[in-house]
Amino acid sequence: MTADGMLLEARGLDVRYGPSRVLFDVSFRLAAGEAVALLGRNGAGKSTALKAVMGLVPPAAGQVLLEGVPLQGATPCLAAERGIGYVPQERRIFPDLSVRENLEVGRRGTPGWDQVKVLELFPALAPLLSRAGGSLSGGEQQMLAIARTLMGNPRVLLLDEPSEGLAPVVVRSLADRILALKASGLTLLLSEQNLHFTARVCDRVYILERGRIEYEGAMAALLGDSEIRRRLLMV
Repeated sequence: MTADGMLLEARGLDVRYGPSRVLFDVSFRLAAGEAVALLGRNGAGKSTALKAVMGLVPPAAGQVLLEGVPLQGATPCLAAERGIGYVPQERRIFPDLSVRENLEVGRRGTPGWDQVKVLELFPALAPLLSRAGGSLSGGEQQMLAIARTLMGNPRVLLLDEPSEGLAPVVVRSLADRILALKASGLTLLLSEQNLHFTARVCDRVYILERGRIEYEGAMAALLGDSEIRRRLLMV
C-alpha cells in the first residue's frame, strides 16, 4: 500500500479501439477497503476503464498501479495474480459446468475464500450446486459470477454493471451482499448506471461522460447536487 493509503490507482488512461479513442486521460484511485463507483450513461467508457485496469485492453497512454507498483503491460493473468478480481458485465459463467464446478474453476491462491465462505455470502447457491450454470436465473448467475471470482481471493474486486437486468428485489439483495464484502475489508470498484444501487454501497464516485472524468466526489455530495445528477446522469 502507498503512504497515502491508496491500493489501486489509474493515471491518465487513454484507450483506443482501432481509430476510435474511448478514454481520454482518465484517472481514479481507491483506498484500501473503499467502495468506489464509476457512474455514467451507456457508452461513457465505464466498462472500458475496468478492462484497462484488468489488462483486457491495453491503454495507449497512462498506467495502472497496485500498491504504487505499475501494472504496465500486464495481462489479465498477471493482474489476477497480483490480486485483482474481475466480474464482467456478461458474467461469463461456464453454462455446461455445475455451480460447484464453476466455483472450483475460480479457486486460486492461499486459503481465504472457499466454497463454505462463498455459500455463507450467497446461501441461495447452496441448493443449486449440482445445477448447470446455464440453467440459473440472471440473479443466480450474477451471484455465481461474483462467488467464482471471490474463490480467487482478490484484494480488489471489479464489478462491471452488476445490477444490470436484475429485478429490483434481486438488486436489493445484491447490494446487501456487496455491503458485506465491503465490511470484510475488500476494496471494490463498480461500473454502474444505477445511482440508487451505488448510493447504497459506495463511498465515492467518479462520473464519466464521453470517455472523460467529469465529476469526482463523495457519494453524499453527489446525492445533494441535483444539477450535476441531471446534467451527467439524467436523474
